[in-house]
Amino acid sequence: MSIPTSGTGDQDPRYTKRNALYVPKGAGETIWAAGDIYTIKADAASTDGELMLIEATVPPGSGPAPHVHNEHVEAFYLISGELEFLNGDQAVAAEAGSFFYVPRGTRHRFINRGLHAARMVFFFLPGGIEEVFRASSRPARPGEHPPVDGDLPFDPELLARYNTELLPDV
Repeated sequence: MSIPTSGTGDQDPRYTKRNALYVPKGAGETIWAAGDIYTIKADAASTDGELMLIEATVPPGSGPAPHVHNEHVEAFYLISGELEFLNGDQAVAAEAGSFFYVPRGTRHRFINRGLHAARMVFFFLPGGIEEVFRASSRPARPGEHPPVDGDLPFDPELLARYNTELLPDV
């Protein structure tokens, strides 16, 4: 079966346009936030505002407090380890290979209740919220663990700008 083409490859811009984003292994801005290690692989500036993607290592006992994003969706894919996610008022135990999608307006969080670090990727649609992460984090230092209680406070103005609220863990 042949697929019709609309022109020759050297004249059709779909064949030559190069605007994909490639971030190689080990690249990206690495920060300490919520007691975790986050590498920002893509942000609003690199995706024309479309998304933010983070590669994360979550040590035992670590993870952010419950919160809700009213203007962003968030999704997680667990690569290794185990995490407990909060879906509104329901705890969900997730293991490697699990996917967790959080629609706008849903209270959520994750925590590593295991003995070993968990690894995952997570993303936000649309991008831009990385500004909150950067303002409430510190640059990671090679060979060191993130501080357990050394998180910077969230900037209330940034939370309001990105319509994100911190909620109790009840």
